[in-house]
Amino acid sequence: MDQLTKYIVKQIAGVTVFVTVILCLAIWLTQSLRLVDLIVNRGLPLTTFAFMASLLIPRFLAIVLPIAVFSATLYTYNRLITDSELVVMRAAGLSASVLAKPGLIVAAGVTIVIALLQLYLLPLSYREFKDLQYTIRHNFGSILLQEGSFNTLSNGITVFIRERGSKGELKGIFVHDNRNPSQPVTMMAESGAIVRSDTGPRVILVNGNRQQVDRDGGKLSLLYFDKYTVEINVDSADVAARRREPRERYLHELLNPQDLDGDIHYGKKLAAEGHARLSSLFLPFNYCLIAMAFMLTGAFDRRGQSKALYTAIAVMASIVISHVGAQNMAAHRPAMNIAMYFAAIIPLMAGYYHLVSTRRRRNIPKGPNAALPAT
Repeated sequence: MDQLTKYIVKQIAGVTVFVTVILCLAIWLTQSLRLVDLIVNRGLPLTTFAFMASLLIPRFLAIVLPIAVFSATLYTYNRLITDSELVVMRAAGLSASVLAKPGLIVAAGVTIVIALLQLYLLPLSYREFKDLQYTIRHNFGSILLQEGSFNTLSNGITVFIRERGSKGELKGIFVHDNRNPSQPVTMMAESGAIVRSDTGPRVILVNGNRQQVDRDGGKLSLLYFDKYTVEINVDSADVAARRREPRERYLHELLNPQDLDGDIHYGKKLAAEGHARLSSLFLPFNYCLIAMAFMLTGAFDRRGQSKALYTAIAVMASIVISHVGAQNMAAHRPAMNIAMYFAAIIPLMAGYYHLVSTRRRRNIPKGPNAALPAT
């Protein structure tokens, strides 16, 4: 790799990393806000929140990286034009295909990263995220109580708490046990806690009363207590029995689903996700070539390349819309899987052809001794 190529590669790669970090942080912060409620209002440990939030990063990277390499390529070549560096390179006899080599090198590196994400890291991290989320909602639902609202812990048991203390203690507790419809029990206590035991979660009530009405005889039984324990007996959630979403599955599980009722019913969605991952591997080269086709083949203008910039962005946006739209339609119409490859490959081929075949009779010097292009 010559010095000129290294120079442009470093600039494109640097901007790609910068844009990726900024976009990922922005998306990560907005998506993580949905998990903040688990800490602020429901007492989930901060370490669990941080781990769950980190599991979302591969998903964001797979979305952001192709856009980042497009933005970096467009920005870098536009800056080279603005600073007249590209004019000098053209005057030295470098063709558009040679000047496009650095962008293709960066696109190749990004493609390798996206392949690793799409084929391994994305299903691995998203599966771990959904398993943890499922476990929290079912096995640890007893600690995720919403203040000021009625929470159903299991069939027949409803809990209301006025507030949660700084150490996890509960204040102003109301428990209604209707597991035996003929003899419902209502308990109220000043404070308490919900703890886990070998037999399941328990509600421990302190300083309260227990009220029970015999519906057959209409007799009220009232008991005051200093401490009282209520067994909840919630069955633990079986994570392995949960049907996995398409994003949680590896490529071979998407294209060759198991012979299960759920997989057969959702077979179209699984296939659409699998083909979307495969076709997305072409997107870095696609976007990069689109950007270079407009930047390297247009006429030089000292007033700027705004027209080429806006056109490239519009073309890239149309490709994104076409690819995402084809994926959504493929979930119901399998024939649209081919459209995803068309949206990813056809613009790539068109950009490459335009890049290597365009002749600049008036705007590109023919050799190192030729005059600079007129403006």
